[in-house]
Parts: sequence; C-alpha cells; structure tokens
Amino acid sequence: MKISVVGTGYVGLVSGTCFAETGVDVTCVDVDKKKIDDLNNGIIPIYEPGLDVVLERNVEKGRLKFTTDISESLNNDCEVVFIAVGTPPDEDGSADLQHVINVARDIGKNMNHYLVAVTKSTVPVGTAEKVRKAIQEELDKRGSDLKFDVASNPEFLKEGAAVADFLRPDRIVIGMDSERVEEVMKRLYKPFLLNGHPIVFMDIASAEMTKYAANAMLATKISFMNDVANLCEIVGADINLVRKGIGSDSRIGNKFIYPGTGYGGSCFPKDVKALIKTGKENNYDLRVLMAVEDVNEDQKSILFDKFNKYYDGNLKGKTVALWGLLA
Repeated sequence: MKISVVGTGYVGLVSGTCFAETGVDVTCVDVDKKKIDDLNNGIIPIYEPGLDVVLERNVEKGRLKFTTDISESLNNDCEVVFIAVGTPPDEDGSADLQHVINVARDIGKNMNHYLVAVTKSTVPVGTAEKVRKAIQEELDKRGSDLKFDVASNPEFLKEGAAVADFLRPDRIVIGMDSERVEEVMKRLYKPFLLNGHPIVFMDIASAEMTKYAANAMLATKISFMNDVANLCEIVGADINLVRKGIGSDSRIGNKFIYPGTGYGGSCFPKDVKALIKTGKENNYDLRVLMAVEDVNEDQKSILFDKFNKYYDGNLKGKTVALWGLLA
C-alpha cells in the first residue's frame, strides 16, 4: 500500500516514519526545501527517541521518501493522503486552518485518481467538510469528475514517547462517512488490528471532537490538581500524599495529577482555547474549560509568588537558574 503524508513537522514525520515501519510505502511532502534536503541527507529536524533509527531503516529499505513535489507523491498507486500540517492558534483562539486548506487545494489540483484525504492535524469540528469543499472546488476548475473521500484520523502522540505511542496505540480513532473509506483504512491499519490494538470507527465530526476532548480532559486534570495544591498549602495538607491517595482510585488514575506551574507546550493551550472558541461560535459556554484556562493562567505566576514571598519581596541581587527553557 502507498500513502502520502503532507507536512514533515512533529506529527507528519513521526506518522510517516511509523507507517513505513509497518510495511507501507510512504512519501512525505513539505514545502520547506531545506527541511526535505536535510531529511534526504539523514538530518532530522526534531528530536524524538528512536525516530532516527526507524527513519534510517525505512529509508534504506526504500519504504520512506521525502519530496517537495506533491504531484509526485499523489501518483497512481497512492491510496491515502494525510494532511499533517500545523494549525496554530489565531488571535481569537480559534485554530488557523489556512495551511490545511492550502494542502486540500493542492490535492484537488494534482490528484489523478480516487484518493482518501485524511486530516491528521488537530482540527475543529467541521474542518473535514472544508477540506472536501476545497478539493472539490479545484476539481471543478479542472472540469474533472474524479471521486474522493475525506476522513479524520487524529493523533494521540506524547513528546518523548511518540514512536512507541504510534506503534503501540491505546486506540486508533477514524472518522469516516463511507464503507469505501472504512475498507481502505482497515487495510492501512491491518498490522495494528492483527496485534489487537482497538480501532474505533465513528462519524467525522465525532472524531474531530475526540482529539480536542481528550486534550481538554488532560488539561482539566492538571488545573484541578493545581487548584487543590494551592488549597493544600493554605490548610496545611500535603498535596503529594493527596495525589497518592486519589491516584490509587482506578476511576481517577495516577496520570496527569502532578501539581506544578501549569500546562504548556504546543498542544494543550491552543486546543483548550480552540474548543472554548468552538463553543462560543455555537452559542455555548464551556464553563469547566473556561475555569481550567483561568486556573492555568494564574498558575503561571505561582513559582514567582512563592519565591518573592520567601525573600519577603527583597529580590535584589538574587540569582535564578532556569533548567530546560526552550528558545
């Protein structure tokens, strides 16, 4: 089976490389020529444990290729094209879909046979229909009657464990609206089915929502624990003992219940904001998530507040070391 993955950022590169590891012929596409040149020379733009080994192995076996030419990747044998480009937050908190739609238009301009176009990027509900519309508009301009389908296949990768997460997933979520898509995606994910990894098929809107809901739930756990930790400090309780006490409850679990300075990174902040924005666009306030975001915003200053309190506000001449700060 041959597929194309458009976008060689974190999600696209890990996904493309890991699909190749399962025996699929993968062509990864990016508009950044330097990035593609580097990848063709074995230089990986991100660090992820184990990715270099898997990537090198599959390039050597001829199952993984890199190009800037999307028309080259959408050849007559390509069955699935994944859209795995960035969806940065817009000024109002909504997801910026311009890169996703641009890829969809490129697909419509260059496809020459039936394809399944799959959004791998984290996108709000309704994006698949925008992708469908953009592809169809380009086909109409060409006077083409080519058929295609769209689907949603959100990723659930953790930084530092992305290769393992992809190859041994808790679940695979696929949103689709036709039996043909289901057949194609089952063939693509056949190695995972054989190994007993669950695939959950659902409608496209539900799949798009699942990704946001998952990240929002994890962010909620973090803000909840930070809120409780702040109260523990006031009343004299030990949050670490409280964490152990509640984490032993199987209904709660022991993950994402560590107090700290709040959640950050490239996913949680933008996804929480995007989900809140989706609610507002539909005249519904996601009150719990709004509180989650408020707690997280306040938590950003908690370490400085403790530092300032410890020295009674006299910080002159003090030296502060920061470990792990990214540029």
